This record gives sequence, structure tokens and C-alpha cells, in this order.
Amino acid sequence: MSILFKELINQRLRKITVTELLDYSNQYGFSLDRSQAKDIVSYLKTNNINPFTKKERQKMLRQLAEITDGETAEKANQLFIQLVESYGLSNLFES
Repeated sequence: MSILFKELINQRLRKITVTELLDYSNQYGFSLDRSQAKDIVSYLKTNNINPFTKKERQKMLRQLAEITDGETAEKANQLFIQLVESYGLSNLFES
């Protein structure tokens, strides 16, 4: 079952749209402009990311900080952790 969840999460990351990302940024208090959202979506679609390993998540967050800023990257990380915990999926991710 965990393989299915991992694939669903990866698909969702690869298919997020600029509009969805901007909506999430407003909903969760992130500061993103359309250009940053486009860059993030492009990054997610063109890079094979494995968010399930700590090393890969850190790499992704460093890239996010370069696209946006450190504060936004940290907020995204905290949101990611909260979402993972709220769905009871912590066991799929390395700490």
C-alpha cells in the first residue's frame, strides 16, 4: 500500500499547476508571485524528486529557497510535515 501512496504523492507534485500553487500560497500564508510559482512548477515537473528521503527533501527545499526565499522554503517544509502527519503517512518518510 505504501508504494501506491508514494506514487500518488509523486504524481500530485508533478501535476500541480501555477494557479493551484498560488491558491495554496494564499491559503497557507506563503508569499509567492506568479513568476515564482511558474518557476516552482517548472522545477517540480522537470526534476525527478524523491520527497521520501531526507536528503532529497533538503535538496528540494534548497532549490525552493533559491527560487523564492529561505522563509518561504521553511514554511513549505513545515506545511509538508503537517500534511504528512495529518494524513498519518509519517512512516513513508525519513526523518
